[in-house]
Amino acid sequence: MREPLLDRAWGHAHALFDRTRRTGWTDLLFLAGVAGLLVGLHHVAQEWTGQLRPVVAIDLSPWALPRYAVFSLTRGLTAYALSLLFTLAYGYWAAHSRAAERILLPLLDILQSIPVLGFMPGLVLAFVAVFPTTNIGLELAAVVMMFTGQVWNMTFSFYHSLRSIPQDLHEVSVVYGDDWWQRFRRLELPFSTMGLVWNSMMSMAGGWFFLMINEAFVLGNRDFRLPGIGSYMSVAVARGDTAAMLWAVLAMVTMIVVLDQLLWRPVVVWAQKFRVEESSASEAPTSWFLELLQDSRLLEYLRRVGGLIWARMRRRPAAARAPRAPRAAAPVRAVSTGAAPAWAGMLSTGLLIALLAVLAWGAWNLFELLHKVPFVTWSGLLGQAALTLARVLASTLIGTLWALPAGLAIGLSPRLSRWMQPVTQVAASFPAPMLFPLVIALLHSAGWTLGWGSIVLMLLGTQWYILFNVIAGAMAIPADLREAARSYRLGVWARMRLLYLPAVFPMLVTGWVTAAGGAWNASIVSEYVSYKGHLIATAGIGAAISRAAERGDFPALAAGVLMLAALVVVFNRTVWRRLYALAEERYSLSR
Repeated sequence: MREPLLDRAWGHAHALFDRTRRTGWTDLLFLAGVAGLLVGLHHVAQEWTGQLRPVVAIDLSPWALPRYAVFSLTRGLTAYALSLLFTLAYGYWAAHSRAAERILLPLLDILQSIPVLGFMPGLVLAFVAVFPTTNIGLELAAVVMMFTGQVWNMTFSFYHSLRSIPQDLHEVSVVYGDDWWQRFRRLELPFSTMGLVWNSMMSMAGGWFFLMINEAFVLGNRDFRLPGIGSYMSVAVARGDTAAMLWAVLAMVTMIVVLDQLLWRPVVVWAQKFRVEESSASEAPTSWFLELLQDSRLLEYLRRVGGLIWARMRRRPAAARAPRAPRAAAPVRAVSTGAAPAWAGMLSTGLLIALLAVLAWGAWNLFELLHKVPFVTWSGLLGQAALTLARVLASTLIGTLWALPAGLAIGLSPRLSRWMQPVTQVAASFPAPMLFPLVIALLHSAGWTLGWGSIVLMLLGTQWYILFNVIAGAMAIPADLREAARSYRLGVWARMRLLYLPAVFPMLVTGWVTAAGGAWNASIVSEYVSYKGHLIATAGIGAAISRAAERGDFPALAAGVLMLAALVVVFNRTVWRRLYALAEERYSLSR
């Protein structure tokens, strides 16, 4: 016999559905969207499981762009799903294990700064060897390449959020006797949601940055192109087809706008409930698509049915539901973010040992590859890496000069955020290499060499990391602190110095770290550019890596990547890590 509570719930759900004599237009749109999604997934499945072709013909007709956009979007969203899972696992591990943190953070610094071409040839060849007859291997390689452009800033943001949780919130979690999973679900994940959402949007932008390389990769005489907007644009640029290039730009902008309105804007509105403050903002952001979904009677019915099914699955016999004695509250005590059950410590140790073994194996293979590289090559690479470092710092500084005030203005004003989020999302998500021919032409007409122009090219892709992190930090400033600043009648500069800059500084440091990593990664396409059928290069580690990849010179390629990684680790440990410590000690809202 069913419980009365479940009977009443089923009755309410059926009554709700019975009152809907005809499906509303919002439900029709929802059903049409589901149908379109299924059709798109069918085409994607056909492409993934299709036979691997030696040469891929890219159709430059504008009518092919909708299908290509679906392919590119599927790869981007699949890479984002992998990035999110990696972020939650890796960031949680680094934040809760001091031993693992000493290895995971430097490793993260290295991985985010290794250019795509540093491991793309080997990765593509490996996946194609595993799946020699279908496109699965090539598709997985493209997804992993996008993953490497998305995951790092998300992981840094999540790790820093976990380390910045106020101590009193940890103590409340202890008082309620939460275990590690309850603490993660009720405290740590909600607290990090705001930064994670905005860095997720930036991650999608980072994935699109190398879209042309990922989908139009050619190694020697082997063609590894995939149908998509990136390969469409690559072929259009190679043929000098201006009309096709404009169609590709239009398709890219349309895809970004649709993704922003149907995914990111609703997520930003939903994330507002996780703001840590005691008073609400003066004007909450809105999303027309989220309101549309909330008005759908069909979705409401499905939600209630799903809840009832979940309740039935969790239902236990009456004897097993005997009331338990209330659990005594644990005494309030200082806790660390590393509190975890014993099995978690053993698992962390085992994974750390496995990771060290993999790194040792990789280091040995790298040594065998590099022992033939002459000393003169290393000395030349060091000088080129120093030049690239100067360009990275210059692009980061220039980006900060405009992104900091712009991010504060957008993050502190819900009205401005509503209007500017789609604009910034389109600008950040648009693959900057698509604009390189136009920028190179403008720089050439102005008399600039690529040595200076590469700073501008780096800036096109890296400035957005700073902007989005500042926006996230500004939106997370508690409204009561802003109201206090208004009550004390602080001027603009006083608010900037006493409230805004200290409050966003932790997120700003994350933006600097990820922007610098993005600039290192972008150096391979900023210091070695194809323009009007000619290669234009300047001295730098990015150009050295691009030349080695083009020649298929794996020892030189590995030497360039190793030199870049070593310089990045040294700089991160001496500069960025100290700024992170300063942010935690002096500018965290939990202090």
